[in-house]
Amino acid sequence: MSIITVGIDLAKNVFAVHGVDDNGKPALVKPKVSRADLLPLIAQLPPCLIGMEACSGAHHWARLFRQHGHTVRLIAPKFVTPYRMSGKRGKNDAADAAAICEAVTRPNMRFVPVKDEHQQATLTLHRTRQGFVEERTALYNRLRGLIAEFGIVLPQKIERLRIEIGAHLEDLPGWANRCVGDLLAHADRLDERIGEYDRAIAQVAREDERSRRLMQLPGIGPTTASALLASIGIGHDFANGRQLAAWIGLVPGQYSSGGKARLGRITKAGDGYLRSLLVLGARAVLNSLGDKQDRFSRWARNLVERRGYWRAAVAIAAKNARMAWAVLKYGEDFRLAPNAA
Repeated sequence: MSIITVGIDLAKNVFAVHGVDDNGKPALVKPKVSRADLLPLIAQLPPCLIGMEACSGAHHWARLFRQHGHTVRLIAPKFVTPYRMSGKRGKNDAADAAAICEAVTRPNMRFVPVKDEHQQATLTLHRTRQGFVEERTALYNRLRGLIAEFGIVLPQKIERLRIEIGAHLEDLPGWANRCVGDLLAHADRLDERIGEYDRAIAQVAREDERSRRLMQLPGIGPTTASALLASIGIGHDFANGRQLAAWIGLVPGQYSSGGKARLGRITKAGDGYLRSLLVLGARAVLNSLGDKQDRFSRWARNLVERRGYWRAAVAIAAKNARMAWAVLKYGEDFRLAPNAA
């Protein structure tokens, strides 16, 4: 019988492959497949459903396997764990491959969209920029800790820190003065690199018509637009906007039982980077409301009064995620009503 479903446990050099036939019986069990032999092995199989965990290199392998007519699905690792028969087999690569093979056939399983090379290249810009931002934050925290040892405590805002630290440099002993100067110089270089990546991301967003449509939404700028487009493509992996909002983790967690519905905090599942960008954009919208009297501004202001600032920010972020899905899904057919709430 022909193999119809294959689960692959990805690694750097040695992979595990588990395939089953149309009766669900193991027909291809290879616990150790070298990196050079993996593609020839999959290429010789008839078109089938292939499941893999969404990890490093998964999108690359998914693109290669699709070229040979296979249907590829990527699964978040936490969704594979329940299907691993740990009591029977323990935790090993072969058991992981069998669990993936089982999980990929579940009708209600949620999958990670497969990205093309352009999407991954754009996300490389975002990941590198975010790394520089985190390095800069760590650098300023290190700087504050060092000068605090000499009794110098300055405000947390970076702008205030840079302004006020100059007056205290002479109070530091020789080597400490040199170290603080080097840290400030390194921070300047990081600022320059972050600025370069901001301009590159903005250029990528301006060059794509879909990103330009996304930037028409309140609270979505070039960074958020390009990150959304690179992460979800045209949104065809989501049936509706709420699924996208749930995938990003912007919907409340549910703890319901006995017919009583209990909604808690947002799940914070999925892509934390996208979630943070959408929430930051929502905060920018709230901070710019002022005395605006259009429909959206009145709705947002009323939401803040009823539910508080942070709940309003998350609600606007979730709303933007839903509208972003509609913009990407329907393109020119989607028209945002003026002053829509």
